[in-house]
Amino acid sequence: MNFNSLITCIAGLFCGGLSVFLLIKDRRSFVHWTFATGMIALALEAVLTGFSFRAASSIELIQWQRLRLILTSILPGIWLLFSLTFARANYKETVSKMRWLLTAAFIIPLVLVTGFNKFLFLAEDSSYNMSSGWLLRLGWSGYFFYLIFLISALLILMNLERIFRSSTGSIRWQIKFMVLGIGAIFAFRIYSGSQALLFSSISSTLEIFNIGTTILSGVLVTIGLARTRILKIDIYFSQTFLYNSLIVLIVGIYLLIVGGLSKTTRYFNVGLSLPVEALLIFLSLLGLTIVLLSGQARQSIKQFASRHFKRPRYDYRQEWREFTRQTTLLSDIKSVCAVVVKMVCDTFGVSSVTIWLLNGPQKRLILGGSTAFSEPLTGNMKGSEKGEPELIHVMRDQQMPVDFGLEKDDWAGQHRRAHRDYFQEAQIRYCVPLAAGGEFLGFMTLNDHISGESFSVEDFDLLKTIADQTAGNLLNLKLSEHLQEMKQMEAFQTMSTFVVHDLKNLASTLSLTMQNLPTHFDNPEFRDDASRIIKQSVAKVNSMCSHLSMLWGKMTLVDTKVELKY
Repeated sequence: MNFNSLITCIAGLFCGGLSVFLLIKDRRSFVHWTFATGMIALALEAVLTGFSFRAASSIELIQWQRLRLILTSILPGIWLLFSLTFARANYKETVSKMRWLLTAAFIIPLVLVTGFNKFLFLAEDSSYNMSSGWLLRLGWSGYFFYLIFLISALLILMNLERIFRSSTGSIRWQIKFMVLGIGAIFAFRIYSGSQALLFSSISSTLEIFNIGTTILSGVLVTIGLARTRILKIDIYFSQTFLYNSLIVLIVGIYLLIVGGLSKTTRYFNVGLSLPVEALLIFLSLLGLTIVLLSGQARQSIKQFASRHFKRPRYDYRQEWREFTRQTTLLSDIKSVCAVVVKMVCDTFGVSSVTIWLLNGPQKRLILGGSTAFSEPLTGNMKGSEKGEPELIHVMRDQQMPVDFGLEKDDWAGQHRRAHRDYFQEAQIRYCVPLAAGGEFLGFMTLNDHISGESFSVEDFDLLKTIADQTAGNLLNLKLSEHLQEMKQMEAFQTMSTFVVHDLKNLASTLSLTMQNLPTHFDNPEFRDDASRIIKQSVAKVNSMCSHLSMLWGKMTLVDTKVELKY
């Protein structure tokens, strides 16, 4: 077995093992099945590529490559579906909206490689040498297949970028290597696809680089699985989330660079070195991406700039402007909490920020927003039966943020040691009360700084300012919701008054009719009048019921074309 065949076997076993491992963890999860299917497809693609390296003739090579492209054709649809379901709480709604794009991603590549397989390669313009490698010229079907694949890979990277940008704190820490692993596969596929389109051909060099990248990406995915163990992570995308993507800009610049390199190497007749150089560029960019996406690295850069260039730690005007911009248009408590915890997480460099709101009637805490927890996970924390009520009690009387991590024998240290399990499970190091208008609404908790440093006085001042403004926004929204409920109750009472009045009139009419019924039953005219009165009463009751149903029914807007007159 030669080196190329060995690499393809390793890639096939690696990808197949990852799919089996994840299905063993949870076979009921849809995202697990999607991931496993995609990994199995990559494994089989690697195996067929291995058979291509062992082909004895160009005819046999083309046959194996056609079979390989059939498996490659299902990769865009599968991994696009994965990128729409991974770490999304409302993935069913997203998939429903993107169903036509998903259908096209599955059908168009498959039709190109199966319905027009005779036009995938130009056998007469291809070259084959078992020792030095092979090169297959693409036909029109193969050219359009790689064009569709490149576009699909770009869409997959854009979705993965959206997932990563929407995550914060410990959730971002958990999914970082999973996103990097899957993203690296399709980032290199963009490179190989661009090469295929630029030179209208595929080669053994590109294929072995594809397999090597798959193994490298599998290592990153393995690290991601070690952090998450299961892929059931819920991220809610804000309605005000920006849809711009850095991926489009990066890929555009990359394609321009590769295009320039290809023209240069063709001009100087050094085209054989381009794949190696491009691979080194790709690996360098991947390593740089891993470093820059590290929260600790970003905090170190920020601290270096602050210490050596005498830059203030915070620009309060910028922080206040950013806070106002992100929260002004939000109209519900959940959205405000989600935006605030993400902002605090990015500003202070911590991995876990959670807002706990006080549920008035029950005097218990409910999750407002968090970068580390989802609502199903918050009800089973260790020691929450005693730790939660006592934390509420002590935070009611606090005005400034409290550091529970100091090894001092004060009330904060004693409280943390008394409820160590609860503080560890809830990831609480710092706690700041949320109070406005003399009302205690809850508190915001933060865990340790990524760099390990303790918060400074300046940090506490900014955190207190953000907490006070957040509490004011939450109180306003709470009062608005209460006012809306009162208006609904007032509207219901007004409607009830009219309904009761009409019912009394109907009851009086029916009562008078029933009183006269025994006396005038034999009178045909009376019976006709009684029958008419009963029918009218029933019609009025049905009409009132239909009007009342509009109070809780959903309003439907109907588009109508009208003529605009001046």
